[in-house]
Amino acid sequence: MANPRFRRQPSRFVRLRHLVQAAFLLAWLGPFGLRLHTFCGPVYHCYACPLATFACPIGVLANFSALGVSPLIALGTLLIAGALVGGFICGWVCPFGFLQDLVAKVPVPKLRLPLQAGYLRYAVLVLLVLVIPYFFGESHPLFICRLCPAGALEAGLPLAVQNAAQGQSFWNSMSTVKWVVLGLFLVAMFVKYRPWCTLFCPLGAMLGLFNRVAVVRLKVDDRMCTSCGACKSACQIGLAPEKQLDDPLCIRCMQCTRCDAIGLTTVFDREKSPNHAARAGADSSR
Repeated sequence: MANPRFRRQPSRFVRLRHLVQAAFLLAWLGPFGLRLHTFCGPVYHCYACPLATFACPIGVLANFSALGVSPLIALGTLLIAGALVGGFICGWVCPFGFLQDLVAKVPVPKLRLPLQAGYLRYAVLVLLVLVIPYFFGESHPLFICRLCPAGALEAGLPLAVQNAAQGQSFWNSMSTVKWVVLGLFLVAMFVKYRPWCTLFCPLGAMLGLFNRVAVVRLKVDDRMCTSCGACKSACQIGLAPEKQLDDPLCIRCMQCTRCDAIGLTTVFDREKSPNHAARAGADSSR
């Protein structure tokens, strides 16, 4: 029988996920005209967007790496967010992920790539965010901000529209490379679920590492799991939650919690597993 403390009826909240994402979008787009670019949010959102409230943590890391300085406040923000909720940031809070979720609803067959392709995110993080900026500076063509689809979509495209409205060239607002990146990304969103998040996102790579140790996490109840494969069918990432619930690729969308064997828990729930309880009972009977 499911433990009510463990279960917490998370499947009820799954239906509200897009509403939660939309509510957070208001915070990232600064409806009150706030521009707090000296602070970074824990989400992937270009600070050059005309409506951006906070700075992008990846942009901060890359620019500080180019300066040879450690951005302690940005690192602290990511550490706190990761330690509290891990990949939930990706699935419930990130505006760039929200955009990809909306496009994914278009009924087009989606590509399924090997999960190992997700390791590309760590190559992007190490090379484009840290190593190249540190050794070659922000002028290098592989500097992350020069290739970022979020920057192209959220900052470059509005600038192009503004230029066109003022009688200037629409295409000169961005480099050719960035136009190509934007075009490829827009196509990829239709044929691959969350292509940026699952293949390239350096922020998701960092936050996903906290899935196993975050305060709020998901857990499989071994007493209820029948290995029916329902959770795997529900996972749009392509994981098998029964075995890979703590995988760094998991964005905590909680679609798998529609299965009663998977629920929401925290580090403060100290429910003992059946095997642990059986061993404890055997020890006490000796």
